[in-house]
Amino acid sequence: MAEVKAELGVPDALASCHTMKVDGYIIEGHVPAREIARLLEERPTGVTGLAVAGMPLGSPGMEVGGRVQPYQVIAFGPAGRNVWASYSESAS
Repeated sequence: MAEVKAELGVPDALASCHTMKVDGYIIEGHVPAREIARLLEERPTGVTGLAVAGMPLGSPGMEVGGRVQPYQVIAFGPAGRNVWASYSESAS
């Protein structure tokens, strides 16, 4: 999978457990569906995809007994990296 992630342009620091392509964009890790929908609607210039590094508790698919860790969804691509969305400890 490391080779596939590299070929798709996923930065090593943003690598996680899941990788997919959606309408030409790369989605890495436990990215909330609403952020993917926003990406597909906005189609920002210079963005290759979105990533949530690691597997933070409370992110989609990582719900564990109501525990939540803060995490960020990072947009990455030729334009660099920036925070696309932030989820706090109180997010659901």
